[in-house]
This record gives sequence, C-alpha cells and structure tokens, in this order.
Amino acid sequence: MNTQAQYLKAIYLTQQQADGPASTGDVANLLDVSPASANEMIGKLEDRGLLDHEKYKGVDLTDEGITQARDALQNYCIIERFLIEVLEVEDFRGEAKTLEGVIDETVAERLDTIIDREPQCPDCFNAEDDVCGLLDVEAEVTSD
Repeated sequence: MNTQAQYLKAIYLTQQQADGPASTGDVANLLDVSPASANEMIGKLEDRGLLDHEKYKGVDLTDEGITQARDALQNYCIIERFLIEVLEVEDFRGEAKTLEGVIDETVAERLDTIIDREPQCPDCFNAEDDVCGLLDVEAEVTSD
C-alpha cells in the first residue's frame, strides 16, 4: 500500500531528477502503481493543498507538500540506514520500501537515536541510486 508520505516522497524525488514538474507516469513508475492509481492519489493530495497538478504539464509540490515530502524522505533514510548499519540487511532497499509505510514518525525518531545520521539528511539522498549519497553501500554490505 502506498501512503500519502510515499507519494509525496516520490513526487519530490521525481521533481529533483526532472528539475521541474513531476510527470504522473514517472511517479506511477517509481511507486510501481498504475497511472490511474497515481492520478487518483495526486488528486487527493491536490485537494489537501499539498501539490498543484496541471494536466499534461505535471505535478509541483506546494511549500507544505515539500515539507511533508522531506520529512518522509528523512524517515525513509533513517529506516534505510538502520537496516544496513545496525541490522546489516542485504536487501535494505526492499525492506525500507516495505517498512516506510508502516513505521510512524515516533518509531523513526527512536531509530534515529541509534544511527549516526548526517545533519544534511535528507539532502544527501541520491534519487538515481535510491540510497543515501553518504552511505558507502558496497563497503557496508560486504563487511559481514
């Protein structure tokens, strides 16, 4: 199940990669949902004032949408880093995607006390690689 936070995060990352409005198709692909499902949720998020959607031009997050998207991305980074740094989970990306929809902000804050998160988080996130840009994934995964 894709939550509001997951959609906002996906739109935010897509906007960064596109350096402009996010296309509905790109958001759908990133979340592995149908374009119709993405359109439906984008409509709901627009009704909530979190984004502006102009047909055939794409989606732009509002200031509040950006704030919530960055919070969601930060929580995702915390989960991802906890999985690799503390639990040494090899498929940390897949697990993080599964857990991000069910771990709330309180749990993410508690996980954050365990990891050594960089202060520039979530700006360090590399959208293309779908991982924290400061995390040495190869070294972490092979250091079992």
